[in-house]
Amino acid sequence: MVHDRSSRPRLSRDGNEEDIQATGEAGTAELDPDSWSALLAPRLAQFAGVARYEHVTRAAQRMAVPQSTLSRAMVRLEQDLGVSLFARHGRTLSLTPAGRTFLGSVERALAEVERAAESVREDADPAAGRIAFGFLHTLGFETVPGLLRTFRAEHPRVRFQLVQNYGEAMLARMRAGGLDLCLTSPVPDAPDLVARRLDEQKLRLVVPDDHRLASRRRVRLAEAADEAFVTLEPGYGLRRITDDLCAEAGFTPRIAFDGEEAETLRGLVAAGLGVALLPPPAVPRPGVTELTVTAPRAVREIGVAWLAGRPDTPPVAAFKRFLLSRRGQLIPR
Repeated sequence: MVHDRSSRPRLSRDGNEEDIQATGEAGTAELDPDSWSALLAPRLAQFAGVARYEHVTRAAQRMAVPQSTLSRAMVRLEQDLGVSLFARHGRTLSLTPAGRTFLGSVERALAEVERAAESVREDADPAAGRIAFGFLHTLGFETVPGLLRTFRAEHPRVRFQLVQNYGEAMLARMRAGGLDLCLTSPVPDAPDLVARRLDEQKLRLVVPDDHRLASRRRVRLAEAADEAFVTLEPGYGLRRITDDLCAEAGFTPRIAFDGEEAETLRGLVAAGLGVALLPPPAVPRPGVTELTVTAPRAVREIGVAWLAGRPDTPPVAAFKRFLLSRRGQLIPR
């Protein structure tokens, strides 16, 4: 006899049976004390052991549990499922058709648990664990490779999952559990995050080679008030910094193009489509001139952030200490 799950009895704290109310959306397995997984999980390995040896006494000896405990567990398992899993022949057992079907699924589930346990143990291995590390696109050409090379010299077996994105997207991914640490700008200020300023990077006004300001070495940002700007899209940290610096200089920038990648913006500037406030390029770009901005002070702060209260694995803790030790030395000069 197979019991309908919605009518499966449960034991209350005083030992009396209660009816279970079906909860949760259709198709959703809820991890609550009344779920099948919570009820059956402690007995699945015991069931697999008994099925393997087809003998409760031998299984109990190999699993180092009392025979009486194992026998009661198998009886209770069959009662909870409402099916007979074993045919009993004196002291030996054999699986029923239902038992063989159940065993196949149980073995796959136990193997998946084993793989999951090994995976998280490997990720937490101090010598060869994994770090999910996010950083801005503009830090990916030179800054981050240099950091990883230096860190890996002392921790050669640590593995990295690298994620490049803009700041808000990385913080959202970190809050969802997909990142351990990220390098971002501006340095975030949020109650659920811990952030530390590591360095600052000068921003330059980038103009085409034939621009009226191209013969200058330095410029006040207000001198570009009438220019068309090419910028990163709203939501990017550098876009916010650009808007703030222009406001401090007394104007609202007229946006001609916005994009997702700084070097693409340099290409647009080289094509004569506008000017831009950008960090220095890793490799000089032909067709543009990069001007020092004297007023206002044009820099962006770079910081490392992580989720408050989340315990670090040993490799993440080591990499965090390494990043914090790089204060003032993060950006190549």
